[in-house]
Amino acid sequence: MLLVSPDCLSCSSSSSSSMLFSGNLKLSSDLLFAKRRRTLNSLSRTQTSRRLCIASSLITSPDSFEVGRLIGSYGFMNITSYSSGGVDFEYSGEQLKVQDVGEGSVKIRLYEGRIAQGSLRGTPVVFKVYPGQRTGGIEADMMAANELNAHASLQSSSKDTCQNLLMLVGGFETKTGEQWLAFRNDGKYSAADYAKFTSEKNSKSYSNKDNSWNLFEREETFKRRRYFVIRLLRGAITGLAYMHDHDRLHQSLGPSSIVLNTIAEREAVYLVPRLRDLAFSVDIRISNLEDGLGKLSEGLWRRAIAAGAFTPMEKRAFGIADDIYEAGLLLAYLAFVPFCEAGIMDTLSLQRLIESTFRLDFEATREYCLADDRLEEAVKFLDLSDRAGWQLLQAMLNPDFRKRPIAEAVLNHRFMTEGVV
Repeated sequence: MLLVSPDCLSCSSSSSSSMLFSGNLKLSSDLLFAKRRRTLNSLSRTQTSRRLCIASSLITSPDSFEVGRLIGSYGFMNITSYSSGGVDFEYSGEQLKVQDVGEGSVKIRLYEGRIAQGSLRGTPVVFKVYPGQRTGGIEADMMAANELNAHASLQSSSKDTCQNLLMLVGGFETKTGEQWLAFRNDGKYSAADYAKFTSEKNSKSYSNKDNSWNLFEREETFKRRRYFVIRLLRGAITGLAYMHDHDRLHQSLGPSSIVLNTIAEREAVYLVPRLRDLAFSVDIRISNLEDGLGKLSEGLWRRAIAAGAFTPMEKRAFGIADDIYEAGLLLAYLAFVPFCEAGIMDTLSLQRLIESTFRLDFEATREYCLADDRLEEAVKFLDLSDRAGWQLLQAMLNPDFRKRPIAEAVLNHRFMTEGVV
């Protein structure tokens, strides 16, 4: 959740030569999988054996890949909310008042590439590069290992797969200790990219220079947009439901953690959103919760205890509800940003409006938004099916984690099924 766990922020991308190259990196034959097994001593022998079996189906030889241009980089932002005097707001057992924003130490690089050998030769991939311990510290190694374990676990069944999760195809480690994870390239855009592009398009259409946007065209445009956003949300929540059904939390769900194969609203029928960024994913099998808690999930379980979740089953329920809260913030983001002009609303200002100003009271939030003409289309979107969008937001962002719906219930909500016709 954006409030209490790291989230990914897209930064400006840079590039080098667009020509693919191989053999220019000094690569070690030591595999990421073996080294990470030594690093994370919290894994049981059963977990380790299972992971090695799964890892054997992944491509682990550096010679099997060709690495191309640098396409971007991003970091992790830690946002912690805490009380700072005055009237406090209760959220899941914690008191929230002021947000403390800090930049994480781990910087991720992204490269284009492709598989150079074997039956998948020519398949385009995106490399996600974690820095070595010298640069990123032990945290970078733990994040890389955790992301590997999460994907290996979720991809372990050949009969039960989910198209709404990004596919890990392999990985390797360099001599400098960098961890290179290779994912199938299923899209170069994120939901954040879509929202940014669309809001800028709104600004252009609303400007005085564009007088061709008649009422009919405007209505058709927003009708397509509503359909696209619902498709995007359904794909993301479907991926989240799959993770929960397979005992995994996401814990970093946001607009930047959803890959899209298209951002063209006329191509919405072909849209396939996929969840990525599982570095903070949490294993919520009861046996794992009984054995001990991982370092990357310490904050989650502290909040669980503060909210009254003490037993493994209660902690598991809290973790799932925490992901749903993140998904609720995602719904709010996609209900506002693509339907407003650029600069009107962003992630943090929207979250402050919802949590701090109106304290999760969506009747009051709606009244406020109705008074601002710049938010008209966002209100119309959430008003579909007799204000179903507002009702779903109220449920997903319920201060009591026990009252939040599970992912399957979100998918079956009338806003997600009847909201767009």
